[in-house]
Amino acid sequence: MITQYTADTVMLASKNFSPGWFAWIIIGGLAGWIASKIMGTDKSQGIILNVVVGCVGGWLGGYVLRLFDVQTGGFGWFLTFVTALVGACILLFVVKLVTGRKG
Repeated sequence: MITQYTADTVMLASKNFSPGWFAWIIIGGLAGWIASKIMGTDKSQGIILNVVVGCVGGWLGGYVLRLFDVQTGGFGWFLTFVTALVGACILLFVVKLVTGRKG
């Protein structure tokens, strides 16, 4: 009886789970770092800029997905990370385009 209650509670908690600000910084940092490797800007960026690029990229990617009515909440961490990664790559591409830098 207690095991079933615990399992039901864990399932309900995981269904309504939302990452906190610290998790968003971790996801943003990883996404920003990988995006900077993909876009060839890693040598000119530090850890703080990677986190900022990843977080802004996640916001940008989430905004674009909302325009197309795509809900990312049901897919959990994976789609959140992919959204931040793609958004960060787009952000770095635009910055390189505007500034005229090669890498």
